[in-house]
Amino acid sequence: MAIILRLEKRKLPGKVKEIFKKAENNQCEIVIPAIVFAEIAYLSERGRIDTNLEEVGSYLKKHRTISECSLNLKTITIAFDIDDIPELHDKLISASAMQHNLKIITNDPDIQKSKYVKAIWK
Repeated sequence: MAIILRLEKRKLPGKVKEIFKKAENNQCEIVIPAIVFAEIAYLSERGRIDTNLEEVGSYLKKHRTISECSLNLKTITIAFDIDDIPELHDKLISASAMQHNLKIITNDPDIQKSKYVKAIWK
């Protein structure tokens, strides 16, 4: 959700907005799991968000410190070890963070409560 809110210039918590600004200024990195792009395509196709994959691609090209990470067998294996996040996509996002030892920028309450990852939002 954070990348959607950023691209649509909607309100983000100050801490999250600062992380995006730093990444856009090459002061830190943001890694976006591939499953997030699938969710963006799905929501865009159904008219639930204004952002689309073309905009996301342009944003990534413009800001080289914001990149993607692929979905692979290791990520999927890790995801199915996560027992406190019920939704598949959220498990895959969390597994991507675990695999790369990263925090997750998310407003999802299940991910925020998970014992497997550290979430950033407020």
